[in-house]
Amino acid sequence: MNHYKQYASVTFERHGQDMRVTAYHPDLELHGIGRSAAVFRIKSTRLVIKVFFPGYTHIAAEEAVIYRKLEGLPQFPGLYEAGPTYIVIDYIEGKTLFECLIEGIWIDPAYIRQVDEALIAARRLGLTPSDVHLRNLILTPDGRIYLIDLARFRQGQQVDHQWEDLKRMYRLYRLRFMPKRYSERWLNGVAYLYRTFVNDPRR
Repeated sequence: MNHYKQYASVTFERHGQDMRVTAYHPDLELHGIGRSAAVFRIKSTRLVIKVFFPGYTHIAAEEAVIYRKLEGLPQFPGLYEAGPTYIVIDYIEGKTLFECLIEGIWIDPAYIRQVDEALIAARRLGLTPSDVHLRNLILTPDGRIYLIDLARFRQGQQVDHQWEDLKRMYRLYRLRFMPKRYSERWLNGVAYLYRTFVNDPRR
């Protein structure tokens, strides 16, 4: 039964390279806009609905399959419902590791180990995790790490080296003389250069 289908009626409008949300259900609160979807908190619940842009709706089914496969693993949100253009998953309270770097919040080695454990668990289930980056790793107030945006955990996909590269950078971050806080503009610039010259997913 589709309890949340009514919330998937979201109107989008393209502005240049960006997609904007122009209308959505009053029970929703816009939480963020990504490359393929907009995420809304469902008010008075601990859930979010991820509604995919036109042209990206096929990803809803792909992510639903992955979330079902990962069911029960503590490092991933639970899936509650999936439709042709949306999925409904747990709302995870916390900050992305990207936000932690901007705000100067210390990223502990234990968080890196948690990500490694999650990726190992996913691989044991036959998935091939990739596209693991700072914006899809959430640190909760109690020090737990969750992984979100799992479309690139599809079976048979070639694993990229993005997470291993991030861990190499983390070894530098831990050095005493290295800054622990960075501007968003600087981080975005580094990410752009990395995608363009090192790990272009289109290659």
